[in-house]
Amino acid sequence: MTEASEPAPAAIAKPVPVVNAANALTALRLALVPVFVALVIASAMTHPAWRIAATLTFAFASATDLLDGWIARRFKLVTAVGKVADPIADKALTGAALVLLSWYDLLPWWVTLLILAREFGVTLIRFWVIRFGVIAASRGGKAKTALQILAIVWYLWPVPSGVTWVGPWIMGIALVVTVITGLDYVVRALRLRRRTG
Repeated sequence: MTEASEPAPAAIAKPVPVVNAANALTALRLALVPVFVALVIASAMTHPAWRIAATLTFAFASATDLLDGWIARRFKLVTAVGKVADPIADKALTGAALVLLSWYDLLPWWVTLLILAREFGVTLIRFWVIRFGVIAASRGGKAKTALQILAIVWYLWPVPSGVTWVGPWIMGIALVVTVITGLDYVVRALRLRRRTG
């Protein structure tokens, strides 16, 4: 057999570097959590300027979640570190916001505890099944995230007293979607384990 007729060696996929743009945005989101907390505490939820600064910081940090996911998929920069760090950064940011809102009596504690139980429960399940595969975010999950962010922004922003009633309605819808998508995630995780276990 001549050299020309020998099969070409299979291309070896290049390892994805841990230090990349997607993971950098995730790290930035984590770094912004204490900044956000400090701004909320400085505002004591009574000073409009500090509340606006806290809201903008939260909104910017939340936007990095959408951007880092797009970058990771678009440029094939998905890493094991990113799979772990990304949900941790999300939960840290959202969890801090919810706890602070309840601390300042703007949101009932049972709402915060229910959402946090769902979020951390799903994170634990994600780690439980990560060696079997990754469960893609559903449309419901994306809607849940968007609704939570919108509700939190509404509570943080110094809105006029005449429209404060809008916040509980948004949070109520977010809460319902949060619970439903959490149950859906559990079902999909169990199916994945059965298929690959």
